[in-house]
Amino acid sequence: MPPAADTKVLRAAIKERSFAPAYYLYGDDDYLKDEELRRVIDAAVEPATRDFNFEVLRGAAPDLDAETLGSIVSTPPMMAERRVVVIRDVGALKKDARAMLDKYLQNPAPDLLLLLIAPAGAKPDKALLAATIPIEYEPLSGERIPRWIVYYVEHDLHTTITGGAVTLLQEAVGTDLAQLRIELDKVASFTNGGAINEGAVSAVVGIRPGETMGDFLDAVARRDAAAAVALLPGVLQQPKTSSVQIVMALAAQTLATGWAQAARERGTPPSRLTGDLFSLLKESGSVMTGRAWGEFVAACVRASEQWTARNIDEALEALLEADAALKGTRLSSDEQLLSTLVLTMCGAPSRRRAA
Repeated sequence: MPPAADTKVLRAAIKERSFAPAYYLYGDDDYLKDEELRRVIDAAVEPATRDFNFEVLRGAAPDLDAETLGSIVSTPPMMAERRVVVIRDVGALKKDARAMLDKYLQNPAPDLLLLLIAPAGAKPDKALLAATIPIEYEPLSGERIPRWIVYYVEHDLHTTITGGAVTLLQEAVGTDLAQLRIELDKVASFTNGGAINEGAVSAVVGIRPGETMGDFLDAVARRDAAAAVALLPGVLQQPKTSSVQIVMALAAQTLATGWAQAARERGTPPSRLTGDLFSLLKESGSVMTGRAWGEFVAACVRASEQWTARNIDEALEALLEADAALKGTRLSSDEQLLSTLVLTMCGAPSRRRAA
């Protein structure tokens, strides 16, 4: 199977407004595909002639047969350099239409930009991988979210954002790209095109430095129960944050800390722990870390110096109990359950356990 092109290939084409005849966009992140598709269309289609030179088709449309598709791809542009045709769910094309598409791709028209889109979960099409410029869009891992934020701010909002604002926003919103875009659009409107800093994020999103999910996780990592419990109500009120997500983030931090603690006991030099833990995260795929990977890894490596194997086991047991309680029928509120969990994890047993 031919390797997919890097997304930078398409971004370079957008910047130069010089495109290959056909691109195949596939992978499990539909949001990223739609964002890139929007950028391509904005760059490739002249607004004044858009009605004549832009068309969106759906592979599953009952009237999209070979004759119709053939007519569409053979139509020349009107008063413009090129036409742009998008075929969504390209794998659902009827047999005759697909045969026509395969034949066209053997000798594509130089004045037509064809964008073939596969939905999330679709198996990569080997024939399209070979006949087009294929680009795969996988969900962004934690370490790539900050780079996406910076790219969106610079290329779509045409401004800049400070590193502190990136961190604050990610900790407030998480990794949901659609929600991040909404918040960034609001912050950019608030700054009226000016640079985005921590103050702007705080004013719009309603979160301040020192009160983020990352600050809460740091407090638990250093076993500071009082600080963690004090931060908990504010963290629970943050957008796109739930009790179950907090438990997931605590579980990820505890497991990573335990891994680092065990590595130390095996004699792994501290200088290697950071790189090894980054590699472990990459192998694990999507992990709810609650913050950027760099901060997560640094916190776990620091915590591994003061957490013992017994501490880790007890914390994981408490996390399992809390997860079950949050998903079941109970009398306590989420905040009460999480406060008890924090006290237990930080070494201050709850009244129930003490009894």
